Amino acid sequence: MKTIAVLGSTGSVGVTTLDVVSRFSEQFRVGAIAAGRNVELLAEQIRRFRPELVSVADGEAALRLKELLGAERVEIVTGLDGAISVATWPAAQLVVSAMVGALGLRPTLRAIEAGKDIAFANKEVLVVAGEVVTRAAERHNVRLLPVDSEHNALFQCIEGRRRSTVKRIILTASGGPFRTLPIDRFETVTVADALKHPTWQMGAKITIDSATLMNKGLEVIEARWLFGLDSSRISVIIHPQSIVHSMVEMIDGSVLAEMAIPDMAIPVAYALAFPERLPMDHLQPLSLVDCGTLTFEQPDLGRFPCLRLAYEALAAGGTMPACLNAANEELVAGFLAKKIRFLEIARHIETVMGRHHGRGARSLEDVLETDSWARAMTRELMAA
Repeated sequence: MKTIAVLGSTGSVGVTTLDVVSRFSEQFRVGAIAAGRNVELLAEQIRRFRPELVSVADGEAALRLKELLGAERVEIVTGLDGAISVATWPAAQLVVSAMVGALGLRPTLRAIEAGKDIAFANKEVLVVAGEVVTRAAERHNVRLLPVDSEHNALFQCIEGRRRSTVKRIILTASGGPFRTLPIDRFETVTVADALKHPTWQMGAKITIDSATLMNKGLEVIEARWLFGLDSSRISVIIHPQSIVHSMVEMIDGSVLAEMAIPDMAIPVAYALAFPERLPMDHLQPLSLVDCGTLTFEQPDLGRFPCLRLAYEALAAGGTMPACLNAANEELVAGFLAKKIRFLEIARHIETVMGRHHGRGARSLEDVLETDSWARAMTRELMAA
């Protein structure tokens, strides 16, 4: 039986992970879980999965959780140190890194240093500190197993093949809710509009990132570190049906694609059970006849400048991706709080990147200092 720890258990990926675990309870056990402030859902998860250690955001959340649990006994820890304790839980063999944003960086890195394999659902960790994380994984002989549907698809296509035979990888994107919206209407986009993703059910932050296509830009940077390819060998293509999750073009002209219904349970299950596969008989099978026509188109960088900015950050290297990510996280939060307009997300990111003097990102301190600077600069822009 494989024991797992889950960072971000109450988020969309965390909930899906625990659902997969519940369906294969003879193969997986949940030893420790970390969440934020959704203690109502967390209390239900504790009763169902009986973890030995639980982390929450702060003391207030811990107090509320204890009230909800009543006589239920579990060790509760808090804050960043608590999340690190979950990530390094001694009995865990696999850590699911599903905390939203750069918040998951330190716990994930500590899990790697403790020799835990990582199921990566938090792309920001590799965006912010890809060199640091991959170097640590190599040093500690840890496997990085992608959970994002696109990277999981690429992993399935590439696994067991020599990288020298790969010409390029192709990340697919649904195009989000504004793929065909006239550009002159972007000024009036509301939060409710941006949260209406046409294909996937996800958390608010990643849904907004999908609407700006920043999500795909972050995935380009993540792919660079997961698969060791430079940006010239990483392409993005719009595929509204979200059936082809990504593709790999080989040097002989062959193109390998992973196809499935758009359900995160599939990549989660593959990462949890790797190198085995789980029978996901409860899911509706993919029917190409019912799907009908599958279409593909080039992304419009004028419509989606965040994708262009991500490629520019990757090209600049060093601390620039950390700058990009921090600015984006602050701006998405500002947009969700209705402090800025939709188009200001990309505009302010470009301004912050233009003011950042990038340097090497070989240590955790390098990227955390940049993260802090970029957040402060972004808040100033929003306030102004």
